[in-house]
Amino acid sequence: MALMPEDGQRRVLVLGSSPRHDGNSWMLTEALIGGARKAGHAAEAVDLGEAMSGGMLRDCRKCRQSNGSCSIDDSLERVVYEQLANADALVYATPLYWYGMSATLKNFFDRMICYMSASNPRSTEVVEKLRGKRVALLISSEERYPASPMSLILQIQEISRYMYQPFVGVVQGFGNKRGEVQYDPLDPVGAAAKLGADIFDLYHSDYQVDTDRPNAVWEEARQSGLDLDESPYADI
Repeated sequence: MALMPEDGQRRVLVLGSSPRHDGNSWMLTEALIGGARKAGHAAEAVDLGEAMSGGMLRDCRKCRQSNGSCSIDDSLERVVYEQLANADALVYATPLYWYGMSATLKNFFDRMICYMSASNPRSTEVVEKLRGKRVALLISSEERYPASPMSLILQIQEISRYMYQPFVGVVQGFGNKRGEVQYDPLDPVGAAAKLGADIFDLYHSDYQVDTDRPNAVWEEARQSGLDLDESPYADI
């Protein structure tokens, strides 16, 4: 069912991709949804495995319908039009498999090529609605090596950049058994709840050569006049 926000509510959609519905990434998902709702946002999750029950991406040139629509018979198209396009923030939730995202989440990105490549009759509409959505990432993993999630994080960063979306946060919980992340002393469950609450307020900077760069990062500092006469590069 699509989000039914009240007037003025912003919408958070979590795209869950773990086959274990009572696993650790789903626990982080539930925490993020709870935090978002407590902060006054409308929030819900989609199980991508269920939405994409029709399987993997195929050769679009051979299997797409005559009008360009995907011929795979499942719920992904409805999710795209009714939930993905209308959300204000997207959160990807995945276990760390082989130092990357789950096959289900990768299949989601693969199948989105129908819209990104302008072959779908509603491609322009979907691409425009995807622009500007805030993006975050929830990861569950057994391995605590600090670099273990880096390739996944960088991939989501580049996908977000490609779609003109600010990538604002990552929460990683450590555990293997179902629900074990709740015992992680770094409290990823609490961090996920806070991410859900703050997702529309988190600072994001992804500078390009023509980006306006005020002398101070934070609005309060700019209003106070702090570093008013200094170069933007004073601390570099």
